[in-house]
Amino acid sequence: MARFFIDRPIFAWVIAIIISVAGGLSIFRLPISQFPAVAPPAITVNATYPGASARTLEETVTQVIEQRMNGLDGLRYLSSSSDATGGASVELVFEPGTNPDIAQVQVQNKLQLAMPQLPQEVQRQGVRVAKSNRNFLLIAAFVSKDGSMTRNDIADYMFSSLQDSISRVPGVGDVQVFGAQYAMRIWLDPEKLTSFRLTPLDVQAAVVAQNAQVSVGEFGGAPAVKGQALNATITAQSRLATPDEFGAILMRVNPDGSQVRLRDVARIELTGENFSVESFYNGDPSSGLGIRLAAGANALATSDAVKARLVELSATFPSGLEVAYPVDSTPFVRISIKEVVKTLLEAVGLVFLVMLLFLQSVRATLIPTLAVPVVLLGTFGVLSLFGYSINTLTLFGMVLAIGLLVDDAIVVVENVERVMHDEGLSPKEATRKSMKQITGALVGIALVLAAVFIPMAFFGGSVGVIYRQFSITLVSAMALSVIVALTFTPALCASILKRPKKGPRRGLFGLFNRGYDATNRGYTRAVRGLVGKRWYAMIVFVAIAGSLVYMFPKMRKSFLPEEDQGLLNAQLLLPAGATQEQTRAVMDRITTHFLENEKDAVEDVMAITGFGFGGRGQNVGLAFIKLRHWDERQSERLSAKAVAARSMAAFSKIKEGIAFTFAPPAIPELGTVGGFSFQLQD
Repeated sequence: MARFFIDRPIFAWVIAIIISVAGGLSIFRLPISQFPAVAPPAITVNATYPGASARTLEETVTQVIEQRMNGLDGLRYLSSSSDATGGASVELVFEPGTNPDIAQVQVQNKLQLAMPQLPQEVQRQGVRVAKSNRNFLLIAAFVSKDGSMTRNDIADYMFSSLQDSISRVPGVGDVQVFGAQYAMRIWLDPEKLTSFRLTPLDVQAAVVAQNAQVSVGEFGGAPAVKGQALNATITAQSRLATPDEFGAILMRVNPDGSQVRLRDVARIELTGENFSVESFYNGDPSSGLGIRLAAGANALATSDAVKARLVELSATFPSGLEVAYPVDSTPFVRISIKEVVKTLLEAVGLVFLVMLLFLQSVRATLIPTLAVPVVLLGTFGVLSLFGYSINTLTLFGMVLAIGLLVDDAIVVVENVERVMHDEGLSPKEATRKSMKQITGALVGIALVLAAVFIPMAFFGGSVGVIYRQFSITLVSAMALSVIVALTFTPALCASILKRPKKGPRRGLFGLFNRGYDATNRGYTRAVRGLVGKRWYAMIVFVAIAGSLVYMFPKMRKSFLPEEDQGLLNAQLLLPAGATQEQTRAVMDRITTHFLENEKDAVEDVMAITGFGFGGRGQNVGLAFIKLRHWDERQSERLSAKAVAARSMAAFSKIKEGIAFTFAPPAIPELGTVGGFSFQLQD
């Protein structure tokens, strides 16, 4: 095989170029993320029952949906929640490897069996089925700097003008608005209803009957009478739109001819659809737009596309409306990928210098230097074929693979030079003879290393996802390395190398050779002396092994290491029955603590009342804390861990409820905080 490419170097170059181009093009197609999709696929069913209690939701909605979710392929478990704000959610978690698209279709089919049993109000509101993704890619906060817009104004603008546009951005999986759009609210006066002998059901019936869109027909429609000269659509009164129009709804006509209108028994105003969630950006009223990433999408490209779309839409923003990003997970992903790529380039540079130092020939060093990029680019192509992503694990595998894959090229070059030096052959003849000697060794080394790493690709569960990508990256790099060593590297040796000059080296290389020879002689004497005292060597070995056995159980263990991602979360929980006003007051104190006491480390704070990772309600609050850039937080006291520890000490003095600060986990899909998740069963 090697002889074929030695005689046809152009063909070897063509193969190398094809591998490089295919891998280079794959880089632009591969999604980029910090970690691969570790969490098993999950589907969420969301329903809304306005005005219902949590128990009512549980009995009439949640249980009905749960009972129908049987017989689903690969279903691991399901969990549900019902809150006092009228929201019900059922999450179905499937086995790893399950196709989320097929799972979503099956859940939708099962849901259709439950729809007839759900309350009519729930059916009118609609039941939504979506792929579950717990973490937010980013949250955009909208604030009226001049105070011309209220929180409800901002939220309604987001619902009407931004939500649909952002949801169509490629890579966006879900868009959640922290706020409520405008709705016509009718505040009934119980005393006036009683005085007019009316009930809320009478009001509801009158509104439904008189706030209707009626299709009247057309004038002069076919078949028309002979001589008809005009055809037009007849437009009747449409739905009511203003508080005055709703106030004029006729409730009853009394025997004396007097009329009772809706404004006589109620106060009508155009305001927020609900007031269950409030958001504040650095203490100012705001509304937030949470963006969740679609499955398999490129996190960095999606974040850039969303921000670019908002910049484009900002030209039509109302006066004074500005956007900020208090939560953005992409900077940490960028810096993580950047650091790994930097390490990768440093490794390639160090390999080049080491090879130049030992081979002491620019031509000989150039050959492995050309082989390394070909193998690395080809590995990206293999990752694309397997449907993997560019993440810290795959790049880390490439960093480790550099030291292994460069060995194959070095073995070929070193042996060719040895044959030319010892036998005086030309580079082409020396390459032919050299490849006959080492082809079997190259293939054998690759098979041994593959036998070590391939079993890792068969691990199951979330751990298997991590090891699988790491294993495939290493094995594919080593396989490509052998292919390049048998095709491209021999062709380069035959065409680039020259007969080595005989005689001792001078200058820097001569100094290095003398130092290396002295070290080699010293090592040889040490080994010779150690062979004569085998028991001493055995004692040292046993001592090292014993230290390992003793120290390993004492080392800290975790699924993945905790890192400063530049973000913190603060969760607030007040006793059941606490009001929104009480929750807001405590959240203001939490916001003040971060903006004033931790101003050296904290850049922005977005506080939300009525919403939390543990559920919804007036007694729940959540704050997203954005820390300053890592370059501005070089001191240990400004790290995320230190800021969280100080805030926990400060929040322990809050008597109204429980507040705690925590850093986002390395893999948000596996939990909100990290560690274990558990639920109490009744």
